[in-house]
Amino acid sequence: MLCHGCHKADSPPLGRYARRVELDHVLIAVTDLESAAEAFDERFGLASVEGGRHPAWGTANRIVPLGSNYLELVGVVDKAVAAESAFGRWVAEGASATGRPIGWAVRTDAIDEVATRLRLGVVDGSRTTPSGQRLRWRSAGVEQAMAAPALPFFIQWEPGTALPGTTAIAHPAAPVTISRLDLVGDRERLDEWLGAHDIPIVVRDGVSRLAAVDLITAHGNVVVSADSESRLSIY
Repeated sequence: MLCHGCHKADSPPLGRYARRVELDHVLIAVTDLESAAEAFDERFGLASVEGGRHPAWGTANRIVPLGSNYLELVGVVDKAVAAESAFGRWVAEGASATGRPIGWAVRTDAIDEVATRLRLGVVDGSRTTPSGQRLRWRSAGVEQAMAAPALPFFIQWEPGTALPGTTAIAHPAAPVTISRLDLVGDRERLDEWLGAHDIPIVVRDGVSRLAAVDLITAHGNVVVSADSESRLSIY
């Protein structure tokens, strides 16, 4: 089990933890967005909607809404731009035809407190949806999450923004929930990083990575794995 509030003796002093963080989304890198979306729908009963483009990163996404959180299918759409972007390279290097989990994000309404506690910079981000709506957010810890993917990055959506996970959609396998994230990494560092939370995670020691995301659906349990082909288990 993780020990909330513990930290290494040589880590920087930790201030007061910000308010409890929540799981926002899991990034699943794919080589082709449309093909991956069809596969998730046909194989797992998970429908998706077009998200939008990230022009500065050379990527685009599709959203699999799950209520308070979501899966983000993300792929490179401009190889030249992606090659010049740390995020674009991360997606390109992690992508597979069936989808590979490469990282995750937690939501906070106190990102400045989080950034101060962990000594992180805060970056503004945005994307435009196909309907023309501009979604804006602030994030922190993305570079650290790319370097050590067992760590999530932090996101705070602009006040009044409808969370992507709440987008109306009819999943063939509804209801669908994320049951847990399987992580490999430093338990103590992850505990320091997250602070207070009740996110369902399992952590084992090893080189930092997001090994799998497990979902419970009406059709069975779905495991989207970084190590093997994603699968649907009926039990």
